[in-house]
Amino acid sequence: MKFLNFFLFSILLLTLSCSKNGDGIKPTEGSITESVYASGVIKADDQYTVFSTVNGVLQKINVIAGQPIIQGQLLFNIESEKAALNTENARLTYQLSQENSRYVKDKIAEMELKVQSAKDRMILDESIFSRNKKIRALEGISEIDFEGIELAYKSSKLTYESSKKQLAQLRAQLENDQSRNSVNLKLSQKSQSDYSVKSAFTGQLFDVLVKEGSLVTTQTPLAIIGKSNTFVLELEVDENDMVRVALGQKVLVTMDSYKDEVYEAIVDKIYPIMDERSRTFKIEAHFVKLPKKLYPNLTAEANIVIRTKENAITIPKTYLIDNEYVLVNKNERRKVKIGLADYQKVEIIEGLKEGETIYRPQ
Repeated sequence: MKFLNFFLFSILLLTLSCSKNGDGIKPTEGSITESVYASGVIKADDQYTVFSTVNGVLQKINVIAGQPIIQGQLLFNIESEKAALNTENARLTYQLSQENSRYVKDKIAEMELKVQSAKDRMILDESIFSRNKKIRALEGISEIDFEGIELAYKSSKLTYESSKKQLAQLRAQLENDQSRNSVNLKLSQKSQSDYSVKSAFTGQLFDVLVKEGSLVTTQTPLAIIGKSNTFVLELEVDENDMVRVALGQKVLVTMDSYKDEVYEAIVDKIYPIMDERSRTFKIEAHFVKLPKKLYPNLTAEANIVIRTKENAITIPKTYLIDNEYVLVNKNERRKVKIGLADYQKVEIIEGLKEGETIYRPQ
């Protein structure tokens, strides 16, 4: 009895095995799409991470994650006592320079009178020199007297030129002092304003990454900001596939957040440099129609459609041996020529007819 049971069990296993190995399929006719795989995340349009341009202790957080913000809105205050003192010092220096400038202006006015006086004296001496030069030609004046007149003219001319230079120096001093102290004040005010971190544009504050009282540096991420209700797909494509990707191609997107649903997007930006660490290229695509609800940093997988062919003869990829053979008559290999392929099926161009049966290799 035990032998009979064992025999029947063996027959059953053999029958099941033969049934599994013996089941064949026939090629089917339909469309096939060649695509390139990509993976990535969803980001808000113009999403960026906020950083401080100065180091210090975070004194106050003025916003809450999730709220809408406008361009120029104050986000964070960083302790700025030292910067405030520097600004006050620069302001006092500027005020002092303004007071000093009044003294310099008085000196300039005094020097302008001296220049005018020296000019008048030079003009007079020049006139006397010119008249006596003619008289000298007629020998109406002695050589010694003429030389005295000539010397007086040259002296007044030098005095005029010297006073003009002094006036120019005073004017330059006034202008330089005012400009320098004004610039120093503006730089101090700008430095102090750096301790108030503001939003670069209007959008939504997605996350606050720090706490009040913590020490922040220029390398500390403070918050994540982006445009609200506008999202972009940021995808990575392997370097081996990148040459086939182009702007305007259709992208079929799936997300864990929306299982069993496929969304369509379009490639609209390609970054023309490879990431040396991951050996991938970054591309961006925008949804043709947005899902009902999206959040930044959701993961996504995508197939970038390269080309589609209708009325193609296809078989499952699992029935293809070494990318060039199929199994006919259960144990006979036949060489075939393949065309397009996706992740499940492959096109047969030559070597197999639509009505023939093929078998899964064991």
